Amino acid sequence: MTIHGFRHTHTSLLFEAGATIKEVQDRLGHSNSKTTLDIYTHVTKKAKHDAANRFAKFMGK
Repeated sequence: MTIHGFRHTHTSLLFEAGATIKEVQDRLGHSNSKTTLDIYTHVTKKAKHDAANRFAKFMGK
């Protein structure tokens, strides 16, 4: 994995850990949060699982 690959992974893990977009944007040094969201965020398997669980809970299951 390249250094840049680690940067993408680090970003995704920050979001998974609950960091806000502004916190991650600042940490990466981006002047625009759109760059952070469009290029550096990736949906992990855990994030997909957590989203499904939140929806199931919302639906009362």
